[in-house]
Amino acid sequence: MTAKVAGSGTSPDPALEHGGHPTIRPRDAASLILIDRSASVPRVLMGRRARAHAFMPGVYVFPGGRRDPGDSRKSVSAPLCPEVLDRLAIRTPKRFTPMTARGLAIAAAREMEEEVSLSLTPRSEKEAFCPDLSKLRYVARAITPPGQNRRFDTRFFACFTDEIEADTALHQESSELLDLTWLPLDDFGDLPLAYITRVILDDVNAALAADTSLPFDAAIPFYHFRNGRQIRDTI
Repeated sequence: MTAKVAGSGTSPDPALEHGGHPTIRPRDAASLILIDRSASVPRVLMGRRARAHAFMPGVYVFPGGRRDPGDSRKSVSAPLCPEVLDRLAIRTPKRFTPMTARGLAIAAAREMEEEVSLSLTPRSEKEAFCPDLSKLRYVARAITPPGQNRRFDTRFFACFTDEIEADTALHQESSELLDLTWLPLDDFGDLPLAYITRVILDDVNAALAADTSLPFDAAIPFYHFRNGRQIRDTI
């Protein structure tokens, strides 16, 4: 399932003013921003959500989706970097554990494999799914605003194409993501993108401009809503 992101603007949410769903608790989700830095302008892999989807139909998003209960128990070939694991725990409830953080990273890897047929599992691994999480950076977090019929607390991970063994030219669309495209970070063209997706793309571009390695311990933007307005914190 494709990851969901926070709402489309900074004004009070109209769903709250017209009998929306203000009490829905956000569900944990994860998304993976795959970055190709082989050219002068970095590019990221995105796909269009099918129009049949009830949430954000027809817009371009990163591969991703909900964290499943079993994700935390799946095998990995290498764990998350300790700095990433520590940062994932910031601004979380007591029930959030290192296993929860691990499950989020695994969910991002699993969804990328399911949606675009690219795997973080090294070729040397005999298991069908055993991702290497060690190259994942934590680059953003966004919570869908109150009033939506579905809400997600999405953690955005990123890694570089030259750090994984999969041949990224062999990506394939799925029923979840269509029209896969490598989007230059300096030109979104006329692709339909949610407001928050554009914001996070700008954040990733700025982070790359500051340090092309995307340090594992870098602070990240956290988008959430308070009193109907979008807040951007740094965590």
